[in-house]
Amino acid sequence: MAQPFDGLRRHPVWTGFGVFVACLVVLALVWNWNWFRPMVAAKIAAQLERPVTLQHFDVENALSAQPTLVLDGVAIGNPPDFPQGTQTGTIDELRVSFDLRALIGSFGKKIIVSQLIVQHPEGDLRPGPKGKPNWTFPVGQDSAGNAAPPRIGSLIITDGDFRFADPRLKADFQVKVRTQPADQKHEQQMIVDAKGTYGGQPINAHFVGGSVLSLRNGAKPYPVELTAQSGDTHVHLAGTIEHPEQLSGANLQLELRGQDLADLYKLFHLPLQPSPPYALRGHLDYDNGGKRIRFSNFTGRVGESDLEGNFEVNRVGQRPAVDADLTSHNVRMADLGGFIGAPPGRENAPTEGPKQRAEHAEQNAKPTLLPDTPIDLSKIRSTDYKVHYKGEHIITSWAPLDHIEANLTIQDGDIKLQPLDFAVGSGTIHMLADLNGQANPIHAKTDIDFRHVDFQRLTQSTNGMIKGLGVIGGRWVIDGTGNSLAQILAHSNGDLKLFMGSGDLSAIIVNAAGLDVGGAIASLLGLPQTAKINCMVSDFALQNGILDTRALVLDTDQGNVYAKGNIDLRDEGLALQITEESKHFTIGALHAPIDITGSFKDPHVKPEPAALGTRLGVAAVLTAVFPPAGLLSTIQLGLGKDHNCGALIAEAQNQQPITPQQAGPTTGVPNAPASLPSAAAEQKPGPATNNAQPQQAQVPQPTPEPKRAPAPKAAPSR
Repeated sequence: MAQPFDGLRRHPVWTGFGVFVACLVVLALVWNWNWFRPMVAAKIAAQLERPVTLQHFDVENALSAQPTLVLDGVAIGNPPDFPQGTQTGTIDELRVSFDLRALIGSFGKKIIVSQLIVQHPEGDLRPGPKGKPNWTFPVGQDSAGNAAPPRIGSLIITDGDFRFADPRLKADFQVKVRTQPADQKHEQQMIVDAKGTYGGQPINAHFVGGSVLSLRNGAKPYPVELTAQSGDTHVHLAGTIEHPEQLSGANLQLELRGQDLADLYKLFHLPLQPSPPYALRGHLDYDNGGKRIRFSNFTGRVGESDLEGNFEVNRVGQRPAVDADLTSHNVRMADLGGFIGAPPGRENAPTEGPKQRAEHAEQNAKPTLLPDTPIDLSKIRSTDYKVHYKGEHIITSWAPLDHIEANLTIQDGDIKLQPLDFAVGSGTIHMLADLNGQANPIHAKTDIDFRHVDFQRLTQSTNGMIKGLGVIGGRWVIDGTGNSLAQILAHSNGDLKLFMGSGDLSAIIVNAAGLDVGGAIASLLGLPQTAKINCMVSDFALQNGILDTRALVLDTDQGNVYAKGNIDLRDEGLALQITEESKHFTIGALHAPIDITGSFKDPHVKPEPAALGTRLGVAAVLTAVFPPAGLLSTIQLGLGKDHNCGALIAEAQNQQPITPQQAGPTTGVPNAPASLPSAAAEQKPGPATNNAQPQQAQVPQPTPEPKRAPAPKAAPSR
């Protein structure tokens, strides 16, 4: 008689397989993946380094190659330094479908998420008490130590709602995220809208991207389009990204427009100089995880100037580093005013915006002219710069400049211009500047070299009122301290020397300097039109913000023009007096000194009252006695002589005081001594040279502050 289990004994393999299948059936009927919920929550919490709780956990298609993890009621707490009980955010349901074979084949190192579905996520993103934000999470690393986040194929988000707040960025805005289903025109899209404040000003942004991220065909990269407005700044970004999860392979077109480039600091924390309204368009790409960004081949306008070039920001080092190569074919000089602290842009220009209009109005209301806008030292020290700029043609009505080229570097707060060149005709104004931004106030050293500057080009800005020929050379050395251009000049030492050899000048200028009415009328009639220049020598000492004349002589064949006094850079005061000594017999010359007083913004030019009154009084008395005799007081005998120009230039270059005999009159009385050191009177003139070429001046050593020369006596202006 057969036993009940004899069949099982005869087929042990099949019997074992049957038992295994039976167990699987029983296990499938009674198994509950939610038993692993505490373990899964603890694993996620350990990875995120913050508390995580789950209401339910399940696995769908567990025995397939594409299982799906289902997590319901996900609550993610804040990092330990946040108050207890606060949360980073919640998710109603999270569904993660992944490639099981890739995970097993890489021993858990390669995670490929084919689809990630996030239903109704909410978040409160903000920095904690110690400043560490709760929106950053630790990620795994590859063998090179680089971040290796999971590759994500399709990302679907339903009704996402996040609040982002960061007092350091002056940011507080709400973000809405949703996935839009595909239609006949578009694939499935990710839609993001943001509204609130950023950088202390309103922000409104709209983003449209693809729902499929990294697992799509490489020939069809991830599409993006962003439109944003922050205050007066408008941004439009459109194009594709090959590897969005790695922030690489960007092929984007960026359009920027706004009222002031300096406003970009609020958006990108990138300090730029103030500018007039601008509009730029170019190609944007990046690498190294977005830490190196390039805005290349861009074109556009800044104010009334065109601008093109390349701009790169590298955030890998200790400080962001900017490398830029910029060109303008036509540059309006006023558009560069922000670099010296002046209101940028031309007043009443077609491109002038409300912000620049207000700045110009504020500047016009000030009694001073020099820019006094403080340099923001924190911004200067925050970013390194290497900028090359070339303006091929300068447009300006007040300065006879032809083109500009500059090399600017900022390294750890040290600002260098090496060089800044302005072309003037065939000559150059060559500037080297070094501003130590690590010091407070800034210590600035500037060396300006005037190289073969074309005098004819200088006179073109006078619209034909003054004409001349010649070449000017010289040097201006400034060593000052301050946090604005006005402060630096007000606390500066150095000197200014300008020289000119042979040339010519409108004769009316020489005649007007001596109040030679008859000569001026003759010059207007072309008798003569020009005066031959033998030489021009100007030598100023700059001490504690005061430019004091050591010598200022213009020697022409019509007469000699002299000046004395000072220019106070501290309060922009003018105290100069000009006299002329004719070299020809003239009638109708009142020959009174001309006083230049007032300020840079409001100068006053008028004859010295006492001398003019004496001349007019004598003429009136003689006219009353015998009318023709009134002309006697207006006669000049023409006793002026040619100077030893070579000696004047040489002695000014060597910083030797010029003798009264060399410098000529400075008080309106022929051969009267100049206000120069008496020891200089012992020097004798050298051989006569009237056509010496300008040479480079020597830099004087700082000397004690001079006593400020009193302003010439003058009647109040009317």
